Amino acid sequence: MKAMLLKKIVSMDTNSSPLSLEELPKPSPALNEVLIKISVCGICHTELDEIEGRTPPAFFPMVLGHQVVGSIIENGEKVSPSMIGQRVGVAWIFSSCGNCEFCHSGLENLCSDFQATGRDRFGGYAEYMVAPKKFVYPIPDSILDAEAAPLLCAGAIGKRSLSLSGLKNGQNLGLMGFGASGHLVLKMVKHSFLDSGIFVFSRNKEERKFAIELGANWAGDISEKSPVKIDSIIDTTPAWKPVLKGLENLQNGGRLIINAIRKEDMDKELLLQLDYEKHLWMEKEIKSVANVTAQDVKDFLKIAAASGIKPNYKEYKLEEANKALCDLKKGNLRGAKVLRIS
Repeated sequence: MKAMLLKKIVSMDTNSSPLSLEELPKPSPALNEVLIKISVCGICHTELDEIEGRTPPAFFPMVLGHQVVGSIIENGEKVSPSMIGQRVGVAWIFSSCGNCEFCHSGLENLCSDFQATGRDRFGGYAEYMVAPKKFVYPIPDSILDAEAAPLLCAGAIGKRSLSLSGLKNGQNLGLMGFGASGHLVLKMVKHSFLDSGIFVFSRNKEERKFAIELGANWAGDISEKSPVKIDSIIDTTPAWKPVLKGLENLQNGGRLIINAIRKEDMDKELLLQLDYEKHLWMEKEIKSVANVTAQDVKDFLKIAAASGIKPNYKEYKLEEANKALCDLKKGNLRGAKVLRIS
């Protein structure tokens, strides 16, 4: 099969082609796994973190990609043959131990044996992949393959972030950064929190324009002061400055959610700017989002199908994965990016 392989950690500031197109043996499913013929795979900022070593792969070479949509073409011995032919998705969560307190309580995202698709096991930048039957999700008929791919990560993690924010109808939501996840959160809020204002912060002028087109009440630069205090803020950027600026715009008692698997190193000058009274006093909170659960993915697919939420996206060929990653690195976002594989 064809696959785009990451063979080592590189800086994309100096290497614009971190992945190489290779031929690999087609995998075979284990007892509780299925074999998926991949049609599309979404591109996520986390792949940049893997390539540049902020959350490095468990081994090399690695097939990246964790927003995978395709059809089951083969089943393991402990999987019902009735699953063959189903159109399914695979998300960031590849597997968990299934036995710990977190797994038993539906919080397998916190399991110490959590395995990530495209980081700990081969992902979707390829023609085929295997996945455990427990962690594949039927795709609703009303959603196209390329539409479904961003929903599996950007949508599911956005839904989890919004839930953790504690936002109530009528309260204001801030979005720090406006990529694939941010624009889906905006659509969720417009659908479910009809009286809430949405305030977008982005260094990218095109992203700010895009946010207004999708119905944001206001869009400004990361460093700008919002016209009103904001009750909850979701930060999806890789940097620390937006966290400090977000806290300055946060309402008393508000909560800032960091939706990022890793943050770039904080420079000492910025660290010295952290001021308790200015940034954290008056019961402001910071909470992180760690991975997603299987239920997050299932719930968001249902929400998207019922509400008609669909992502804005741009397609690339599998062989153009490096170009898509460079566009993402440069901030050329305007929605999501999807690799078309078959």
